[in-house]
Amino acid sequence: MTVDELRQQRCKPLKGNAHLLSGAHADELLALLDGWQFEAGNTGIVRQFRFVDFLHALAFVNALGFIAEQENHHPDLELGWGRCRVRFSTHDVGGLSLNDFICAAKTDALHKG
Repeated sequence: MTVDELRQQRCKPLKGNAHLLSGAHADELLALLDGWQFEAGNTGIVRQFRFVDFLHALAFVNALGFIAEQENHHPDLELGWGRCRVRFSTHDVGGLSLNDFICAAKTDALHKG
């Protein structure tokens, strides 16, 4: 799979640990993404984005919010002056699912803009 193929996918409603990614599959998907890291315990993926000022960071958060609504998969966001920390995890499966990596790829594309 390529990052473009990942980005073109749509999130699906997922419930239960049957949708929890194996460590090996999560490693493969993470390798496709720029700057994302596993959170401690591999329960989520995180990335810090940098911007020239608060207004650009806020615009990014607003645009990402629109994408999250379209995908019905919502990140945890931390916004500050010139920065935004994004965290994806799928609470309904108890860790990482394919949806997290789909949305991370879409977040990267938004940032590259």
